[in-house]
Amino acid sequence: MKGIRQLADYLDISIGTVSRALNGKPDVNDDTRRRVLEAAEKLGYVANQSGRSLRQGATNVIGLMTGSDTQAVENADNFFLGVTDGLQSVFSTHNLDLIVLPCPAEEDPDEYLKRMVARRMVDAMVISSTSRIDKRVDFLKQTRLPFVTLGRTGSSTDHAWIDLDFEGVARTAVARLAAAGHRSIAVAAPDTDINLGYIFLEGYRKGLEDASLPYDEKLIIRARSSEQGGYHAASEWLQMRPRPTALILIYELMAIGLYRRLAEVKLRAGQDLAVIGFREGPSGQFLEPRLTSFRMSLRDLGVSVGKTLLSTMPAYSSFYPQQPKHIVWPMQLIPGDSDITNLQSK
Repeated sequence: MKGIRQLADYLDISIGTVSRALNGKPDVNDDTRRRVLEAAEKLGYVANQSGRSLRQGATNVIGLMTGSDTQAVENADNFFLGVTDGLQSVFSTHNLDLIVLPCPAEEDPDEYLKRMVARRMVDAMVISSTSRIDKRVDFLKQTRLPFVTLGRTGSSTDHAWIDLDFEGVARTAVARLAAAGHRSIAVAAPDTDINLGYIFLEGYRKGLEDASLPYDEKLIIRARSSEQGGYHAASEWLQMRPRPTALILIYELMAIGLYRRLAEVKLRAGQDLAVIGFREGPSGQFLEPRLTSFRMSLRDLGVSVGKTLLSTMPAYSSFYPQQPKHIVWPMQLIPGDSDITNLQSK
């Protein structure tokens, strides 16, 4: 691995020019910048982070803010391990460290974030589980601390964000069920103000319109984003009259609880109720019948989040000049057996 002096010697240009090119300064022409970046990649250039920290007051640490309540922890086990692997693979190439900042369940997330920023613990932030109106986004924009959100919010549209294609998942699920003859399709939606719930329900509504089916709020089951939430959703479905013939879940862990509740009353997904889950994950791989769900690479998502964040930071933006600032992450339908039902017997 080479330092900046070796890089300058290799290119036969001054250390100052190399430094300005690496840090995205505007007084370096495009050809020189391209030569420097290509040589840095070829030679395995690694910045002297201790010197940079002294000059710029940088910590060389990126923070990932998560929740620590029961729902957040359950979903973190299933989701964030893959995402953080991707994040670290990007940050490590720049000698940046990633720390997870779990907001205590009893603390206000806005105040927790303000405290972390005031302590100057990190150079940039990744925040997740964005709400419909998220004060954290407004605060970070005011502080000018670089950040990216894993999730959209109604508070802002011009900041950097990446979000899963919740609308596309909902529309695809409704279309698949409608094509199979279902006319009463329920959905299990979040019981919180998390923004993904609004996006998902909008996709659900559009999917119904596409299939010329009516929208009925009575078919929306509010539930927690957990296994217990799935159990609750199944219990609610059992009480509905008439019962919907299909149910779409918004979290992967919900399928486990739903299957368990159905089994207690000797009913079965794919036979008595058509079920489409959310993300294909390890927790659902042993479900029987096999769950119809959506596939994505958590590591690739993490890589994209990391690159998007660094593209907003002056010291690293030149490494990612083409990185989009707004990304809706696609998910692929993986057919199973959980949504195959005999409607003729209903």
